[in-house]
Amino acid sequence: MPRSLWLLIIGMMINVTGASFLWPLNTIYIHEHLGKSLTVAGFVLMLNAAASVIGNLVGGILFDKIGGYKSILLGIIITLVSVITLMFFHQWPVYMYLLILIGFGSGIVFPATYALAGTVWPEGGRKSFNAIYVAQNVGVAAGASLGGIVASVSFNYIFIANAALYAVFFLIAFFGYRNIDGAQGSQTSILDQKGVVKNRTKFTALVILCTGYLLCWVGYVQWPSTISSHTQSLNIPLHQYSLLWTINGVLIVCGQPLISLFVKRFAKTIKKQMVIGFVIFIGSFIVASYAEQFTGFLVAMVILTIGEMLIWPAVPTIANDLAPKGRQGFYQGFVNSTATGGRMIGPLLGGFVVDYYNMNLLFYIIIGLLTIGIFTTILYDKKLTVAVKGDQTPSEIGV
Repeated sequence: MPRSLWLLIIGMMINVTGASFLWPLNTIYIHEHLGKSLTVAGFVLMLNAAASVIGNLVGGILFDKIGGYKSILLGIIITLVSVITLMFFHQWPVYMYLLILIGFGSGIVFPATYALAGTVWPEGGRKSFNAIYVAQNVGVAAGASLGGIVASVSFNYIFIANAALYAVFFLIAFFGYRNIDGAQGSQTSILDQKGVVKNRTKFTALVILCTGYLLCWVGYVQWPSTISSHTQSLNIPLHQYSLLWTINGVLIVCGQPLISLFVKRFAKTIKKQMVIGFVIFIGSFIVASYAEQFTGFLVAMVILTIGEMLIWPAVPTIANDLAPKGRQGFYQGFVNSTATGGRMIGPLLGGFVVDYYNMNLLFYIIIGLLTIGIFTTILYDKKLTVAVKGDQTPSEIGV
């Protein structure tokens, strides 16, 4: 891998480590410490995710227009100012307002980083996106593990650690990403193109694919929202819940060789890889629906992680292959906004169902949504007749 990609990997790891000090504990903090209902907590997380959706789209467009360096720096500055403010003001409703700003700023960073990863190593194919994905999960493992321990002492230290790590990320981006854009010289502004979407078939395929991706995220985000609160109601200690995310991150990092072997033997196309991932996701929620002790949730998390390892890197890889030249940022922004849309809808849906009905109904709903996602994944490329760019042939991507 080129040095520039390693810099992106390190930056992403530190970025997500900082974020992971806070995001798995948001629902617990709003519900337990600020005294708000799960519905209110879900609404706040929805606003945070809605701001991230806007940030994703803005970040993708800015990447195509001004490049990755300036786009990423802008997102980091907005987030850094917000998390520093959060150190001093974290009562209601200021907490909600700052989460919205954090969502917008971090939303700009992610699509720009993914698009830049595809740009700096185009011959790497899915390897570039898988590397960024693994870096994210190293951050999740480190941040969630330390976050649970720190939160057990004081939530104030969570806000301090969050701000410190974002400051480090800013320094890495400011000094390390400066020459990445100029070295590649392969970006084209969308303003220079005639027609917003030259190939509507490709974009339609992306929209259908991302519909299932969104539904998958609606289910996944229940873990840091309703399921986190559910574990508290079962008297599972906070540090044990945080340990689940540590295990999630460790499995993703250490399990890459096994997943690669599995994909080569049983999921030779990205479509098959995703369908298998959806089925595994369903199995995870079935196990979680019966769990009453930590071991049950541990098994469900292990199963969830396997499904995640198959689905999450696949979608940005397909988006990069589908994207016309100069539109990589927009396509990655669309993928990230879809994921964020799932994170926006999920907590509100989950909080409402649990507050007014029960957890079991929520599990049934999530399983139904994941089943729909299987069909959208199967159908997304039916009308796709053009060859795919990159190191994959149409047969490799599932066309």
